[in-house]
Amino acid sequence: MIKPTGMNADALLQQIRQFSNQTQQTGATTPNSSVNFAEAVAKGIKEVNTLQQTAAAQRNAYDAGQDIPLTDVVIGMQKSSLAFEATLQIRNKVMKAYEDIMNMPV
Repeated sequence: MIKPTGMNADALLQQIRQFSNQTQQTGATTPNSSVNFAEAVAKGIKEVNTLQQTAAAQRNAYDAGQDIPLTDVVIGMQKSSLAFEATLQIRNKVMKAYEDIMNMPV
């Protein structure tokens, strides 16, 4: 039998809205403001690393027999995997843009 995780649809929807609001707030820049690319990349990588560490800790806790719902473990692993795949796609796009710029005739 699957144990309920305690997270209902309303709570999940609220969390999605919070993430959406955060991305809209951080993505909006004014002409006078500047975004440090290195800091943005470092922050993104740290967040992905945190998700991966959390997923690993949940998996290890579940494997050790602690009372943690399997659904929480699977969702944590999926979040981690999705974040890592998104990071790889961003890296690929940046590398492609760099290659395009380097191959431009001067």
